Amino acid sequence: MRGFCSWINECAAGFWLRCLAGVCLTLALAPSVLAKDQSQLDTHIRLIRGLVREVGVSKVPLPRGKKGVRVDSKGTLDKAAADSQLSAHGMAIKPGMPVEITKIIFKSKEIVFELNGGGRSGSKWYQRIEVDMGAGAPIARPSVPAYGSSVTLAFPGKVPNLSVDQVKEALGSVLDFTHHSPTTQYSPDVPPKFKEAIKNHQVIVGMDRDAVLSSKGPPDRKVREERDGVEQEDWIYGSPPHVLFVTFDGDSVIKVHQN
Repeated sequence: MRGFCSWINECAAGFWLRCLAGVCLTLALAPSVLAKDQSQLDTHIRLIRGLVREVGVSKVPLPRGKKGVRVDSKGTLDKAAADSQLSAHGMAIKPGMPVEITKIIFKSKEIVFELNGGGRSGSKWYQRIEVDMGAGAPIARPSVPAYGSSVTLAFPGKVPNLSVDQVKEALGSVLDFTHHSPTTQYSPDVPPKFKEAIKNHQVIVGMDRDAVLSSKGPPDRKVREERDGVEQEDWIYGSPPHVLFVTFDGDSVIKVHQN
């Protein structure tokens, strides 16, 4: 009997020693796990602060629907998938349109950036309430169509720690964050010479107002005058001795003069 009790005590001692070893191992690993989680949390906070409400310009047509477009970690757009989504759901955002990042969703291997409210259509809970006015069929509010889209930045493994600039560079094939005014630079209908002028912040005859805004931004002053029976408008940039005059007839630039 005494031997049996001794065996029980030894087993109990061994059990508690194993438990103690497990606790010690957990405590030893905890700092690295916590540090990793904290680093990931810091990345999420940094990207949310730096990118939510950030405005860019779409370089490519962006589709409606839940999937949007996908970009890999090297910044390459999955064009085949994008074309498939455009064909299936239609276009939500044209090239050259300003877009705003309205939400960021973090997943294990990808980050989803919702643009202009995202591509999901639907309605709020209160918009699904039916009201019976006692005169036939109940009145229901229609669902709200989606006018936004999304860009998914995908990685081969877990999402790494990223800076705001690194994300902007990775999304560079889809979004241009260097323009914050309406731009026609990426529209397929704009002649190459105008795109080149916009890129170099120049104004040339034949541009429309949107192109001038894209190139130079809003003017410092505007002056409207009637010349030879035709009302024209001058956009004036700068101050003496360096002044740029851009003259519009209707929506087209007819004269550019630099003092």
